[in-house]
Amino acid sequence: MDSGKMMIRRKPDTPSNKPKATEESQRLKEVSAKNLELSKVIRLLEDPLTASLKERHLFVLKKLIKRNQIGFRLKELTGIAKILNICAERVKDQPEYVPILCDALKICRLPFLKEKSSDELNYAKGVIDFLSHMGCLMRVSDAEVRQQIVETVKSFYSCVAPKHLLDELQPTSPGYRLQLLERSDLAQTLLLSMAVVQDQPAIKLQLLQTLQLLSSSSDLNCASMLRAQGAERICLHMNEPDESGQVLFCSSEILWNLLERGNKEEVTAQLNSIETIISLKEAFLYQLTNGFKHSDLQLRNDLLVITSLLADNPNSLLVESLFAKLLVVLATFPEVKSQNPLVRNLKLSFSDQDLKMKKLLLNLLVLMSSDFTALQLYKEEQVLSALLTLIKPPSTSSGRRSGSRHWSSIQQEELLLQALATLATIAPLMLDDFLTFQGNKCLLLLLDWCLKQDSFFGQGHSFHGTGGRGSKKAQMRFCIRVMRSLTSLREESVNQDLCNQDAISKLIGILMQMEASPDEEDIITVEIKSDIQLVLSALCESDMQRKELFGSEGVEMMTHFLKKGSDKFYSGLGHNKLILSTVDCVWSCIIGCYTTEDYFLAKEGVFLLLDLLNSSPRCVHDNVLATLLELCDNPNTLSHILRWKDNGGKTAIGLLLQLWREEEEELKVSRSRQGGIADPQRPLLSLHQQENAQLSCPDHTSSAAVLELSESLRSKIYSIFCKLGFQDLPGLSTKHYMTLSIVRRYLDFKVGEVWDEINRELTSDGVRPITPDEEALNTICKIAEDTARRVIEEQNSILEQQEKEEISKEEHMYTEMKSHLKQHELTAKSLDSYVSKTSNYETLKEVKAQREKHIESCRTKVKPEEAAGRLTEHFIGHVMSIETTVAPGPAGVKVTLARAPIKSAGQDQVRPGRKDPEYFSTVSVKD
Repeated sequence: MDSGKMMIRRKPDTPSNKPKATEESQRLKEVSAKNLELSKVIRLLEDPLTASLKERHLFVLKKLIKRNQIGFRLKELTGIAKILNICAERVKDQPEYVPILCDALKICRLPFLKEKSSDELNYAKGVIDFLSHMGCLMRVSDAEVRQQIVETVKSFYSCVAPKHLLDELQPTSPGYRLQLLERSDLAQTLLLSMAVVQDQPAIKLQLLQTLQLLSSSSDLNCASMLRAQGAERICLHMNEPDESGQVLFCSSEILWNLLERGNKEEVTAQLNSIETIISLKEAFLYQLTNGFKHSDLQLRNDLLVITSLLADNPNSLLVESLFAKLLVVLATFPEVKSQNPLVRNLKLSFSDQDLKMKKLLLNLLVLMSSDFTALQLYKEEQVLSALLTLIKPPSTSSGRRSGSRHWSSIQQEELLLQALATLATIAPLMLDDFLTFQGNKCLLLLLDWCLKQDSFFGQGHSFHGTGGRGSKKAQMRFCIRVMRSLTSLREESVNQDLCNQDAISKLIGILMQMEASPDEEDIITVEIKSDIQLVLSALCESDMQRKELFGSEGVEMMTHFLKKGSDKFYSGLGHNKLILSTVDCVWSCIIGCYTTEDYFLAKEGVFLLLDLLNSSPRCVHDNVLATLLELCDNPNTLSHILRWKDNGGKTAIGLLLQLWREEEEELKVSRSRQGGIADPQRPLLSLHQQENAQLSCPDHTSSAAVLELSESLRSKIYSIFCKLGFQDLPGLSTKHYMTLSIVRRYLDFKVGEVWDEINRELTSDGVRPITPDEEALNTICKIAEDTARRVIEEQNSILEQQEKEEISKEEHMYTEMKSHLKQHELTAKSLDSYVSKTSNYETLKEVKAQREKHIESCRTKVKPEEAAGRLTEHFIGHVMSIETTVAPGPAGVKVTLARAPIKSAGQDQVRPGRKDPEYFSTVSVKD
């Protein structure tokens, strides 16, 4: 009964769920009906039978637009795109479709709608196609449609609040549409549409603003625009008439974005044509002559920056387009008077923007200097004269008329530093003009000003003023840098002009003053010191008289720098360069002149070089060894090398042999465990040479064996040993003798290595020498191998001798150990005997009896007659007399002493009256 009731209760519940299922199915049917309705709309528009039903089309399209007022669904975008394309095709003949397109584009500003979370991924391809088709709508000539397109694209970058949505729909994520926009062709299509909006200035400006927004937000958009020659197209249209004045600004911003976010090389390649450069030139001239507002001046400078990027291209057409001549004339204004009509009436406001333009123009001089034709323009417009005018110290600048506008002190400082940086590049390319305008004199005057203590206070705001705030360090840094770039050319006329103005002593004085300064070293100070040393090296390298001018002060300065050692080599402040420049300065300024060499030796310069060689990294060894080798030509050097020892007792010979072993380990030369020759056929061959042994060497290059002479340390070490000799060298161990045997035969091995290379080259080229030459070649190679085998025998004998010495030392050690052990046994036995005597009375009595017995046996019994016959022994008794002489002091006193007899036990019965008066000889008492 109860069970039946339960069944009855459940029956009404079951139908209660059916209406819900019906509602869900109806909803699905509605959705499918909507989809079906969209496909019907497309069929209605495309079907030839209904093509003429324009009113029906407009009614259905308006209904479709009304239905999607809250946004387009992702799954419908493909159909929507097709409908919009059909409408765009009909707009030309039927303007009634324009409102439909505009309303649809307005809806596109709203976020797309999704029914499921997976819709964003599933319909991504459809969204990309839809965005690409939306850009293609720019072909519609109607201004309203084009305006709606650009405004819709702009709206993608702003948050548009979605309208009231149905429960089953959700808006897509904010960044979803932008991510897919980057993968579409929308940016490229909008760029290409620039050609169709030339007669619509307002639309053109909005389109440029849209392209600016697209290029500033995405690298992919920039790449898409560059594929359509975006940089070139923008540049060619930037000078078209524009009442708003914003087209040029937007165009320059787009170019900036393409340079920053796109491929810089591709952008410069697109801009490097006569047409685009002329367009840039016209834009710059317009801003130069008509721009007065801050934004206009800033835009002018932006165009100069873009031009600078073009000038950095070695194939730039700036000279051919006559833009370079204009830039050079402006760069020398107002320092050089010009008859050019452009600058005749040009006036500068000396504002910060004008300062930036001046610095950009100076930088352009550096960039264009790689073109020989540009150097001709520099000569014509007297660029060096303008630069030398800019580097005059503030105290010696030409007088200014009262009330005239001019650069401020801070601006002057920045221009001076920029001019020095420009001179460092241009002056070496125009040496004749540099000497004509007395460039060295200007540099030395500026250097003297840098050394003066005055009220100048460096601001250090500019890039080139880094590290010079509150001092003249930045000016000195770039002044020395210009001198370094000039002297590095080894042009005798320039170097002689510097020396005639006492540059050597001035530079040494600067080094001494900087070393005496209590200020802590920084990267700028270290750079100045190393550059000064490089300048001195270039001046003194090939002239004996200048080395004499370098003199004792220079030698003391070099020894001072050598004493610093290599502790700060990896400090990051540039001490590595300073150490190398110091060694180079020793080689160039000291070696070769006996006066400075002897003074350098007296100041223990060789010891300092060896200390540096012992403590420095491997990259410094080559320079130090080369310097030592050159110094060995002085006969006094060898004794200094042989006397050197480090704190651990290592000698110079041991150091050189250690460097030899380290070099061979670096080259991976085949050696035995004891350091001997492992392969007599390859006594010196490195692993690199073995790997490239089968490769043919070009005719214009040296072979690997010859190149190794200049690149490896072994040739220098061998040359030093040739000066020192190979015999009687102090402080050598067996390991050193093993290495020395190889060093002694280095030249023989190297000759054999070269002949072996020749033999391999002939074989690889298929050339067979004549029989006598072939026999001679084989004999030479055999001699080298025999020499290596003799060295191996010598090394084996050294090892055998070492083994014998070690065995002898081991036997001696064991002998000493046995002796010590025997001594310990005797000591222990004595201690046991002593303990037994003190602890056992009977043992003590027995030992005492043995001792007394031994004493009695040792006594000798003397007979009385033998005792009487013994001679009386005498000893000094008392003073007999004292006499004085004429000699002064103690030497004039004579003392006579008597002997007193010492009687033995058996002499008491001798007669007392008998005496034996015997006197000592007279002696003198002296001090």
